[in-house]
Amino acid sequence: MPSMRDIKRRRESVRSTGQITKAMKLVATVKLQKARVHALETQPYFDAMFRTVRSVIAHSQGLSSPLTRGNGSKKRAVLLMTSNRGLAGGYNNNIIKTVMSQMSSEDTVIYPVGRKGRDMLAKRGYEIGNDYSDVINQPLYSDAIAIGKDLLSAFMNGEIGEIWIAYTFFKNTVSHIPEMEKLLPLSAEDFSADEDEPDLMMNFEPGEERALELIVPKYLNSLIYGGLIQAFASENGARMQAMDNATSNAEEMMEHLSLQYNRARQSAITQELTEIVAGASAVE
Repeated sequence: MPSMRDIKRRRESVRSTGQITKAMKLVATVKLQKARVHALETQPYFDAMFRTVRSVIAHSQGLSSPLTRGNGSKKRAVLLMTSNRGLAGGYNNNIIKTVMSQMSSEDTVIYPVGRKGRDMLAKRGYEIGNDYSDVINQPLYSDAIAIGKDLLSAFMNGEIGEIWIAYTFFKNTVSHIPEMEKLLPLSAEDFSADEDEPDLMMNFEPGEERALELIVPKYLNSLIYGGLIQAFASENGARMQAMDNATSNAEEMMEHLSLQYNRARQSAITQELTEIVAGASAVE
């Protein structure tokens, strides 16, 4: 049985750990609330952009633009969104496994937003492109514009043939869903039709191909920013849950250690009394 000193030291260590996990839970909760509000405020813009591009593609089947037909390159770029820190349950592993199950290391370039995904896939032999890990700490639309510009430039130059985004969709506090979506090249099959929202009727000026070239960068930026917001909310939701569980476990362990300490203390007192009584009996 551990000594009283050992139990006391361990109890203090567990108490300190519990205080840290509780503080981390509170920080994650505040960040999650801000991210949820931001996601709700920006969702109408993303929905309108998606419907607009879907309508353009639906009325532009004859275009020969590389934006719709590709450029012939076999390389696929994946913008992978993970976290820079751990202690978030299975958040990072789930999205990394999703990418590994769908993309082979031979023809895939990973553009990491988050060091966890970058380090894990680099060890698995994936090629790592431009690193945007600092962006995930506080996602901004200007960051999405910069990332979109780099990816679109690589696509138009023929360095990559497809652009994918891998992020975790925030459904609710306890449910976070790994998602992978193809951004380019655009095709009608990638846009699910909604009967309640028919395609918009539109005229193109100066022309369909030029209109598509103008709107695709904004479409790309909006989806990247939406993914960043969803990933940021999912990360903090997962960390909040993980820290809540860790705090609960620390409290349960504290109760167990306190009971163990009291038993050891009672045993020590009983032993001392026994020794006193035995000593007094020997003197008599």
